[in-house]
Amino acid sequence: MAGRGFAVDDPAADIEAKITLSVIITCIVAASSGLIFGYDIGISGGVTTMVPFLEKFFPDVLKKAASAEKDTYCVYDSQLLTLFTSSLYLAGLVTSLTASRVTASIGRRNAIMLGGVIFLVGGAVNGGAQNVAMLILGRIFLGFGVGFTNQATPLYVSEIAPPKWRGALGTSFQFFVQIGIVGASILNSAVAQHPYGWRIALGSAVVPAALITIGAFIITDTPTSLVERGKMDHARKALCKVRGSDDIQPELDELIRRSLHAKTMKQEPFVTIFERQYRPHLAIAALIPLFQQFSGINMIAFYAPNLFQSTGFGQEAALHAHIVLGVVNFASIIIFSIIIDRVGRRFLFLAGGIQMLFSQIAVAIVLADATGIHGMGSVSKGNATLLLVLFSFYSAGFGWSWGPLIWIVPSEIFPTKIRTTGQSIVVSMQFIAIFVTSQTFLSMLCHMKYGAFLFHATWIIVMTLFIAFFVPETKGLRLDSISALWCKHWYWRYFVKGEESQIQQ
Repeated sequence: MAGRGFAVDDPAADIEAKITLSVIITCIVAASSGLIFGYDIGISGGVTTMVPFLEKFFPDVLKKAASAEKDTYCVYDSQLLTLFTSSLYLAGLVTSLTASRVTASIGRRNAIMLGGVIFLVGGAVNGGAQNVAMLILGRIFLGFGVGFTNQATPLYVSEIAPPKWRGALGTSFQFFVQIGIVGASILNSAVAQHPYGWRIALGSAVVPAALITIGAFIITDTPTSLVERGKMDHARKALCKVRGSDDIQPELDELIRRSLHAKTMKQEPFVTIFERQYRPHLAIAALIPLFQQFSGINMIAFYAPNLFQSTGFGQEAALHAHIVLGVVNFASIIIFSIIIDRVGRRFLFLAGGIQMLFSQIAVAIVLADATGIHGMGSVSKGNATLLLVLFSFYSAGFGWSWGPLIWIVPSEIFPTKIRTTGQSIVVSMQFIAIFVTSQTFLSMLCHMKYGAFLFHATWIIVMTLFIAFFVPETKGLRLDSISALWCKHWYWRYFVKGEESQIQQ
């Protein structure tokens, strides 16, 4: 079918853009900002199983745990406890709504640095928290920091990386997210029995925050961002450095042309992006992060320790199981980075979706058989181990598809004039979805039992069909030539018909 997977004529194909050591180092340093996002994802679930933490802030959860045999699924059903996790993403949502302006005005690099500083403050507040209010305040600061870095980093990497290597280098952000998750899970396990283990775990967030703040000092901003801000000499030097060649004038001229065109816009980017010809971009930017979160990844990312502990594992074993999931995901991301620019985005979206669908259905079947329809039965160690295997299979499928692709595909599809605004929508939608799912999952698990996994399986079917019919292949294309895809797509062409000349800008 036309539009599902095809090549387009690339008017800038003659511009040299090869992989260089400078590109690799710069992308890795910038992508290390994923550490703070991953650290938070990995740390929150483990901390909420620590008895000293629950005794100090959530004693009602401990009382409920004492009678866990009454209902396997409802041990951790506490709205206040889930607010501890979800408040960060509500703050991130607020930040993402303004982050596009900040990123455009101060540059991608400086936005990453700003996010690191704010996250550092949040980690310090959480480590010294004396009450729930301080916990939530610290989480809000963490959310502000993540909001800036999640906005700026994918843009930074996509604008620096050569087209042929953009998929592999774009994976680096998710790679560091997963390092953060695994590192946090290992730390949780190491300090779980310490009376102040939760303080160590939460306060150690200052370490990755300091690393990315310092790292931002040693890299230059992207040529696109420098041109947008009128720093032509800096842009020329940055382009020579990352391309490893002095013959960069054609690419620089193209950046200048598109920047000048963007500045002639009479409307605000947030108004422009809702125009009819940008309907394909907007739909993909909004739905991909929404689908990613509704696939059920939060069950793994945030609440795996809680889930494992309530279904047959002890606290230590539950934390170790969380580490296993993190390592599996980490390994799958490495596989992804090797094959992404060979097999393309669509294949990985579709294959990963099928793998996650199988896993969710299998988990629901195992839990239904072990606990009964009312969740009153206990999960044997054999079934608990089987659940770990199935969750690992799910985690692997997510790690080599929807996990990293959310940072790659949306950051590729927008033209220069609305690129920061488009990325802001991606991050905003992700934070909305994370807030909703993280705030409701434990309650949904309590009320829907194993049906919660079938709920997420249904969403996986929907999102896989969306990719199959509405998302074209973008591998190997220059950012500024991807717009031509929509004119040839079987469905989106009806929205961009007659707008081809505008879209090419």
